[in-house]
Amino acid sequence: MLLGLLVERTITMAELQSILALRSSAVRERQTRATTFQINDSHTTAGFEGLIGASAVMKEVYNLTRRVAGSSATVLLSGETGTGKELVARALHRLSPRATGPFVRVNCGVLSESLLESELFGHVKGAFTSAVESRTGRFEAAHGGTIFLDEINSLSYNLQVKLLRVLQEREFERVGDTKTIRVDCRIVAATNRDLLQEVEADRFREDLYYRLNVVPIYLPPLADRRDDIAPLAEHFATSYATSNGHPAPIISNETLVALRAYSWPGNVRELQNYVERAIVLATGEVLTLDLFPPQLQGRAPLRVGRDRPRDISSLCRELVARGMTETDSSGSGVYDYVVSLAEKTVIQHVLSVCDGVRTKAAARLGVNRNTLHKKIQAYGLDAEPT
Repeated sequence: MLLGLLVERTITMAELQSILALRSSAVRERQTRATTFQINDSHTTAGFEGLIGASAVMKEVYNLTRRVAGSSATVLLSGETGTGKELVARALHRLSPRATGPFVRVNCGVLSESLLESELFGHVKGAFTSAVESRTGRFEAAHGGTIFLDEINSLSYNLQVKLLRVLQEREFERVGDTKTIRVDCRIVAATNRDLLQEVEADRFREDLYYRLNVVPIYLPPLADRRDDIAPLAEHFATSYATSNGHPAPIISNETLVALRAYSWPGNVRELQNYVERAIVLATGEVLTLDLFPPQLQGRAPLRVGRDRPRDISSLCRELVARGMTETDSSGSGVYDYVVSLAEKTVIQHVLSVCDGVRTKAAARLGVNRNTLHKKIQAYGLDAEPT
């Protein structure tokens, strides 16, 4: 272009400087775009099969998942709620020779023992009052694929025995039937409890534990992988902004500092929810700290009544003092009184937050649904909605 102009006519020095400036600007723009592409590309590849993060602990999870995926070995995923156990289970399926088969998920913590037995193994017509027709169970549905048993620690002792047989013999009977059904599926189990401690407490069969724990994979809490918090937040922000028709937002430095400093008891799922909230509330393209819940801003005191912040130690002292008075006449211990009162209050509050849905409340409390049901009966809370 420049040579053509020189041939056609003599250009002034000002025109030449202007052309060179435009060329330099175009070069800088191309470089900037290339750099941006590389940065975005590194973000998209800093993860594995839907899991985001490049921290050392997560790289160990990725490597172990890759190595195990090609086998049919039973895998036990452990970690706190919200750490991504289901994502790893799905990755194990997608990377396995069974990828074209079904992936069947069962949450063992949300159904009663009788319903879960029918859900897992199926039933025949007339097996129980409401069995108006025969039904295929989840194990049959997972034939040729993978079955993911979430919250395996919630299984009753009776169902643990039946699951042990499936692991050992790959066979079972539907509820109410005598016909043996053989099944070929990979079993991936997950727990948010320490199963070895459950074994020691006689709540989980030792033989079943060792059958499940062939290849253990531990998912670390978000607090142990703080380098992944910013990439995760940016990933969720872009995803929710896109789904809401907004441009990709920028997370302020102040917000990123607060996100890294927070304890994240709800792990990745909690971060995901907070970012979605921020996207919904945002009026601009920058996610500022005021768009996030108060606890991230260091201003979430325990409140009693309407607006009176209280120190938890003073509350404990008041409970003990009240317990001393109450137990003088009853003869019971202060410790039992205070613990029972606190437990009852916690259960009442969580039930209220969960709209009385016991399965949801049990999950939030981190207890078995049957345990929660017994506590509700013990404290006379049966009148509340279920």
